[in-house]
Amino acid sequence: MHRQSLLDNLDHYTPFDQTEKRMVIEIDCFVQQHPGCFERTLDIGHVTGSAWIVDLDRTHVLLTHHRKLDRWLQLGGHADGDPDILRVAWREATEESGLQDVRPVSENIYDVDVHPIPATTRESAHFHYDVRFLFEADRHTPLVVSSESKDLAWVPLERIAEYSGEESIIRMVYKMRR
Repeated sequence: MHRQSLLDNLDHYTPFDQTEKRMVIEIDCFVQQHPGCFERTLDIGHVTGSAWIVDLDRTHVLLTHHRKLDRWLQLGGHADGDPDILRVAWREATEESGLQDVRPVSENIYDVDVHPIPATTRESAHFHYDVRFLFEADRHTPLVVSSESKDLAWVPLERIAEYSGEESIIRMVYKMRR
């Protein structure tokens, strides 16, 4: 089963808190119930992969100012049928930042989040079942802003709240400080 690797990874993941524990269960159930969970064409939602990219000193995180959502977020995107979500997160990280030296710190899940995506003229409202991995990169390497972003920024961890109040972003910062 092409979904088994993700299900196994979710099974071995230890959630940070009760909110994240609930989301692990939601993602697990969604993946088990929907063979097409990695396909963007699944109208109710789909699995996505994200990269929480920190610098080598672990003092800054790379955020993108998402063009469509108009919010500062971690880099990531659609699986487009690829069940290897770590590879999806890496692909999105390189495409959205121009960084070629970004590398995973671990193959284990770093964070999960289930969040609604608003309707657009091309698609109905749906959910992203986002699986996130920890990556690192040299923050002195030049960045390339993709068409999906308004901007990219290496943000000091202590200044994240100036960019985002998203619960999952704040949770990932707490995890960095552990």
